[in-house]
Amino acid sequence: MNDRANRSAPILADKHHAAPSAFTPQNLLREARRQKSIATANVPAVCVLDPDGDMVRQLRREGRAHPDPGWACYHTELYRTAEGGIELGLIGCAVGAPFAVLIAEQLFASGCELLISMTSAGQLVQRRPPPYFIIIYRALRDEGTSYHYAPPAEFAFADATLVRDAAAAAEGAGLRVLIGASWTTDAPFRETAHAIEAARARGVLAVEMEAAALYALAGAKAARVLCIAHVTNTMGLAEQDFEKGEANGTGDALKLLAAIVGALG
Repeated sequence: MNDRANRSAPILADKHHAAPSAFTPQNLLREARRQKSIATANVPAVCVLDPDGDMVRQLRREGRAHPDPGWACYHTELYRTAEGGIELGLIGCAVGAPFAVLIAEQLFASGCELLISMTSAGQLVQRRPPPYFIIIYRALRDEGTSYHYAPPAEFAFADATLVRDAAAAAEGAGLRVLIGASWTTDAPFRETAHAIEAARARGVLAVEMEAAALYALAGAKAARVLCIAHVTNTMGLAEQDFEKGEANGTGDALKLLAAIVGALG
């Protein structure tokens, strides 16, 4: 894209990143509480986005997760559960950068102090057979939401201390995880061969749909966010793909969450 095209692209124009927003999550939640007759209440200090919804569904089936009646969001339900003695707020099916950030903003406005996203991801570089986990330390910004929070740049970065402490906690619990880069896209069915090779050339290990936007939000708001890719597939290029393991990978995911939350929460 040439300089003229950059200047004319609406996604890059008139953002004024330091300016306050006219529309705030606090005001949205205020009106939702009024309309739903819900009293003001805080969410747990540690919340988890579960884009696939597998953890939420499994914990509900086991009777280990219960709806939070104080969550006033128009679009989602928040479930409370406990792992390792720490209460978690869990939201399922927040897929894609715009939706994930919409929910994240409301969570931070409601008392969340640490947000962890654990999203399914497609394997770009075979480090081991899926499924496995990558703690994302940087995410390629091939989506639209991050540009509303931060000036144009190739990657959005995690807080290095969060990544280091999370990796140490996983290792201490005997869990094998990778630390690596992801590619965040808004268009999963436009992962062309050329785009995949370009991502690989940038050192990217997996493709997902939320991390770059969540890290841009974290940087703009000085919020604590950690994104984890659960690499479960090869983008359908092999048969019997998208297998997470027992109980759709819930056991492994919760074990990793418990280790990380115990260290970071």
